[in-house]
Amino acid sequence: MSETIKEQPELVKKKAIIFVVLLGMVSLLADMTYEGARSITGPYLAILGSSALVVGLVAGLGELLGYSLRLLSGYLTDRTRKYWTLTILGYAVNLLAVPLLALAGSWQLAAVLLVVERVGKAVRTPPRDVMLSHATSSVGRGWGFGLHEALDQIGAITGPLIVALILYWNGSYQASFAFLLLPALLALTTLLISRYMYPHPHELEVGTAQLETKGFQRTYWIYMMGSALIAIGFADFPLIAFHFQKSSILSASMIPIFYAVAMGVDAVAALIFGRFFDRIGVLSVALATVLSSFFAPLVFLGKFEWALLGMVLWGVGMGAQESVMRAAIAELSPLNRRGVAYGLFNTIFGVSWFFGSLIMGFLYDQNLIYVVVLSMLAQFMALPFLILTRRK
Repeated sequence: MSETIKEQPELVKKKAIIFVVLLGMVSLLADMTYEGARSITGPYLAILGSSALVVGLVAGLGELLGYSLRLLSGYLTDRTRKYWTLTILGYAVNLLAVPLLALAGSWQLAAVLLVVERVGKAVRTPPRDVMLSHATSSVGRGWGFGLHEALDQIGAITGPLIVALILYWNGSYQASFAFLLLPALLALTTLLISRYMYPHPHELEVGTAQLETKGFQRTYWIYMMGSALIAIGFADFPLIAFHFQKSSILSASMIPIFYAVAMGVDAVAALIFGRFFDRIGVLSVALATVLSSFFAPLVFLGKFEWALLGMVLWGVGMGAQESVMRAAIAELSPLNRRGVAYGLFNTIFGVSWFFGSLIMGFLYDQNLIYVVVLSMLAQFMALPFLILTRRK
């Protein structure tokens, strides 16, 4: 009997790792789809006749809706416990909007599809993250979310590289978007297989007290303030790509390659900072923020080599945001309120990202120095809040 009991944690851990890898494969294929598209949306909108302000507005509005609606999705997740229903619905909208960009004949229609894609992501992210939080309780929050993010970023590398090859051989943005229908369908198929294998992912949760509470601790809100400042200061890639296109620093086919480099760094950074998180907690987020804060002067003021280094640091920041920042929410929230915790976090992060993107788009048309100052100042202002979170 004692041996059977001893083996149970190892069995749960093995099942949890498989579950994380399965959802990681879904994210890999999904990122191949929408990150491949994202790597060229800035130049695509520019070709269709938009301005820098429009690019910043579209990117910011998409992130605003894509994050703010996560509060509703998180609430529905906690209320209904329909993790899979919401996840599958969100992925379907998120992914199928991308190949439709091939049919967009104006920047207005393209903008609508880009926003719809973000809305789909809003619906599926909180329930998916709650399912991941259950599984990572047995393998380590930081490592589990880091592994998921690393797999995610393999797709984020592959997608832009495929798009770059298509542009190199064909020169057609429409052909690039149309090709992305293939990984979109594969992602949805893998998701349905995961649903069949793990119909009740909450059973993977181990070692977490079943606390019942109606609110969040003060530490959660302190962490939220730091996260919001990071979002304000972190430039979205469509604006960066717009800058590369307008300044002629890179050719059209090199822009997605730079993005792929950043996504590769993202994957490695997610694993490294995931391990750091399991050892030093939120300080790992602070360390990543310090490193990534220097991307702005390199990207917006530097030439080819410095811009490449800037994209490497930008990738470090993205890796931390998509792994350890999510892992921290599971540690700072009660189990029965975790869906709302993720939804609220993403909403505040997205609203902050929206205003940061909008302001940066406006400042870009005035003076690049203003963009750099805003980016670095906001990220450095986040550090005291992250340090205070760790102390509390």
